[in-house]
Amino acid sequence: MGAWDAWIGRSEQREDRVDPGLVARWCATFDREPGDDGSAPQGLHWCLGLPDAPTAALGPDGHPRRDVTPDSFLPPVPLPRRMWASSVLDFHAPLPIGAVIVRTSRVAAITEKQGGSGTLVFVDIAHETRHGDTLLISETQSVVYRAAAPAGSPPALPPPGPGRFDAAAWTRVRTLAPAPPLLFRYSALTFNSHRIHYDLPYATGEEGYRGLVVHGPLTASLLLDLARRHLGDNRLTSFRFRGTSPAITGEPLHLGLREDAGALTLGAFAGDGRQVMEATAES
Repeated sequence: MGAWDAWIGRSEQREDRVDPGLVARWCATFDREPGDDGSAPQGLHWCLGLPDAPTAALGPDGHPRRDVTPDSFLPPVPLPRRMWASSVLDFHAPLPIGAVIVRTSRVAAITEKQGGSGTLVFVDIAHETRHGDTLLISETQSVVYRAAAPAGSPPALPPPGPGRFDAAAWTRVRTLAPAPPLLFRYSALTFNSHRIHYDLPYATGEEGYRGLVVHGPLTASLLLDLARRHLGDNRLTSFRFRGTSPAITGEPLHLGLREDAGALTLGAFAGDGRQVMEATAES
């Protein structure tokens, strides 16, 4: 028996609406025009059915506090650092603009591992987004909890990359330097108050990053947008991504895509070629 087995199978259900204003704000955030087919862009489901804990119920990092009560959907793992590690998504049908959706979430697994930084606890959450009887999106999201660095530790440096990003290895490339306004807008869209994305003294002094951290799902959303630029709107049937290293605001972020017989390989890379995120997709 694991320490958190009582949380496995715990579920919650939330209702939301694919509001046209939300779609417009998503498209503005990604510097794109809305589509003309009445459907929301892929990735916008991350703005729906969100936890709406009161501000007074937030923990020191900005995430909702977790405890041992039946109302705590996620287990109170006593490790303070939280990251969205990966997701496996299947797009069954587009999100209709204006539709009321229901998102059902279930704790699917909790796994403890030992890593280079100590104990890691992975929580897998299975989400299903439906409109009426129609399944639109299924996703298994993995969240990882880890210990805090010792007080006074200098900012952790990532492993060095090969020296540069090799654009020739990719069919399509986009380069940008995510700025604080982009992170702020994405935090607002996803109701994410994790302080590593907007509070520079906290991100550097408390969690030991070199700067503000680009959200993992923001990087994933940028890769989804790269696929849209290549294939068109709502063309993907599946998307898998895994974060491999933090991306930091103001630093170059290279997005790459290559296609082989309908299968896509995607990646996000820092300026020195260090991989930030690896992803695959099918259309």
